[in-house]
Amino acid sequence: MQTPTCRDGPPDGSAPPSPRLADAPHPADAPRAAGVETGRLRAGVTLRIGRGGAGIERLEAGFDGPAFAPHRHDTYAIGITTRGVQSFRYRGVRRLCLPGETHILHPDELHDGAAATDDGFGYRIVYIDPALVQQALGGRALPFVADPVVAAAGRDPALDQWLADLDGPIDEAARVDLAVTIAGLLDRHAGGPPRRPVPLALARMMAVREMIVADPAIRHPVATFEHVAGLDRWTIARQFRQAFGTSPSRFRTLRQIDIARRLISGGLPLAEAALEAGFADQSHMSRLFKGSIGLTPARWAAAPALPRDRAASSG
Repeated sequence: MQTPTCRDGPPDGSAPPSPRLADAPHPADAPRAAGVETGRLRAGVTLRIGRGGAGIERLEAGFDGPAFAPHRHDTYAIGITTRGVQSFRYRGVRRLCLPGETHILHPDELHDGAAATDDGFGYRIVYIDPALVQQALGGRALPFVADPVVAAAGRDPALDQWLADLDGPIDEAARVDLAVTIAGLLDRHAGGPPRRPVPLALARMMAVREMIVADPAIRHPVATFEHVAGLDRWTIARQFRQAFGTSPSRFRTLRQIDIARRLISGGLPLAEAALEAGFADQSHMSRLFKGSIGLTPARWAAAPALPRDRAASSG
């Protein structure tokens, strides 16, 4: 799959000039130091490159002055404004994206970007190859979202999770989950006719679920899920979420956290609990633990324990 690239220059097909990171902060143009703050590339500009996968890039950007010149990407660019007010011209109209709002930019659409106020702006964003989205759509044409700004009320919690932890690894299962999440986001906001519901293969989804529950510390290849369910990976990702309210990757993470909580409650040191639960290390566990529980493992372990009868009655 071709690596996503950024293209600056005229829309007339002539050769574009060399990409300028200060003008178009796309991860393909940035230092390949995943999860590392790249510092200020010029006055008022910061970038942090997250972990990606084949056809997927993630980053966090901040601008305290002029942002970037008109340019195009050959990917979808879907982000959430985290601070300030982002202003950009897209398809001939000046748009504003407020904190908490999502912006959806389609491939090969000319756009620029700037702060609408003197306070600057920041965002987190994922760039994804449209071929990957098309696979998640099951061969249907790519939906087009005419209004590129989605109000905070219409945000997708699943997308929030992918952008909250930029340092989290994206394996093949996570890559499929993210593509299905974005395909669903595009479908919901494109405004087309409702799709005919597909019967849910619940028994097959239960087989995948039971495999994960049996040993959450194991990261099963997507091909194993396909073999167990007798379905392709895209159908599994869609139907698992319909059946259980979350993706296979997220479901596994939550079961890993269950294991870690039990081990930590039993007195096992945090670093050892992380490895036993299948996390890469303590830092990896801490990020996902806090994102799910709201506390770091250390703070959770230090909290006063409830009496057993109260703990049981609280569910």
